[in-house]
Amino acid sequence: MLRFRINTVLSILGEISRERDDPNAMRNHRNSVGMTMMNSTKQVNKVKPNVNRATNDSLSSPNQPYNQRSQEESAYAGYHLAYEVKKLMPTSRASAGTNVNNNGGLQVGIADDQAKDFDFEKTEMKYDSTGMFHWSPSRNLEDCILDRNQAAMTVLNGHVVVCLFADPDSPLIGLRNLVMPLRASNFHYHELKHVVIVGSVDYIRREWKMLQNLPKISVLNGSPLSRADLRAVNVNLCDMCCILSAKVPSNDDPTLADKEAILASLNIKAMTFDDTIGVLSQVGSPIVLQRRGSVYGANVPMITELVNDSNVQFLDQDDDDDPDTELYLTQPFACGTAFAVSVLDSLMSTTYFNQNALTLIRSLITGGATPELELILAEGAGLRGGYSTADSLSNRDRCRVGQIALYDGPLAQYGEGGKYGDLFVAALKSYGMLCIGLYRFRDTSSSCDASSKRYVITNPPDDFTLLPTDQVFVLMQFDPGLEYRPSRGARGKDDSS
Repeated sequence: MLRFRINTVLSILGEISRERDDPNAMRNHRNSVGMTMMNSTKQVNKVKPNVNRATNDSLSSPNQPYNQRSQEESAYAGYHLAYEVKKLMPTSRASAGTNVNNNGGLQVGIADDQAKDFDFEKTEMKYDSTGMFHWSPSRNLEDCILDRNQAAMTVLNGHVVVCLFADPDSPLIGLRNLVMPLRASNFHYHELKHVVIVGSVDYIRREWKMLQNLPKISVLNGSPLSRADLRAVNVNLCDMCCILSAKVPSNDDPTLADKEAILASLNIKAMTFDDTIGVLSQVGSPIVLQRRGSVYGANVPMITELVNDSNVQFLDQDDDDDPDTELYLTQPFACGTAFAVSVLDSLMSTTYFNQNALTLIRSLITGGATPELELILAEGAGLRGGYSTADSLSNRDRCRVGQIALYDGPLAQYGEGGKYGDLFVAALKSYGMLCIGLYRFRDTSSSCDASSKRYVITNPPDDFTLLPTDQVFVLMQFDPGLEYRPSRGARGKDDSS
């Protein structure tokens, strides 16, 4: 996503000066500097009294409004000026979906920026008040609910599926803590993965207050055990499937606390999928997907949360580990397909003995935090939108976790028998990346029955031999990208027309 600038009033006046239809607009605005805010609003209505725009009910890409600029760019001068005045005058949101009030003028207020008649992508509220996370205006849960047919026709790809087991009265587990790291501001908007929650909508409605301001979230009212629902959300095309349970475990047998999560995991692994999707576009040609999906459910990237550590033995049918093996030595934990609550307890102990580890753990788990944000969340206010400032945008400039492949790219030379120590030094000196571990295939042979599972090797020794198929976990610096600038040729053409 392109980083958005704060549009100042001076730049807006420069746009108005190019409007040939109203040469006195800039002079009138200068004369109205000392007037009251209501008079300034009337001046806006003089610049652009009647506006007809199509509503946009769906959340679009941040740079879409720039790509759909009007043929006459000067016509937007009134909008920008109206926005600069309106953002200082909060009013109640209009109930109707129109942008004209009873007097025939533009309605004024911050709430109008969040209404459907005003394209929110034209404003500056893209991040929360601290600049740490992506933010969007509040959305109703009903607007984000998909039925099975809608989900199947969406052709989801590269998304995150959250399989949630919960009763309507189950205790809240805080889904916001799962989604917020995926909405960290050090990711560009186009890099954010769509999150699809499959579960009881009655329970999700109780969690929605903390999720309504996070972008790219959809809900399918169904069951994670239903294969029809799983196929509808294209679980075979997802980048990750998270299986969670909010149900209260029984006091009679604590081992059964993870039964739903384990059954859902085994159910997905037993599914089979076509490598192509039988959906045709309007012209009859097959839809081109970004990547081919998994043919077998066992290859679907998946992580299952467990309450009882000993239940990890039931996740992998081909795992020959001793049931008494510690959790951190089991194959599901090493491959990243199982996560237990007890892991967080060990992380707390680590931060007690090594306070510097908190910075790394915060980047890995929470996506980053500031004292101001922690205070806001501790008070229960949730994420609040804020206009971008130089200080808030500077919070985007923080490291993030990434994966680097060794089969190609600038570090490919170390994949052919190189040493981890040499890779560590080269990545840090040349690219400013800090290597923290490897992601290696469990079966390094090229036989036809080799498994596609990978496992994590954290902090290997210096003389550890690398393979071309290895992937490297790194902490990489923030890439600000390129700032959007309108084409000068297009602007000159509009001015001369």
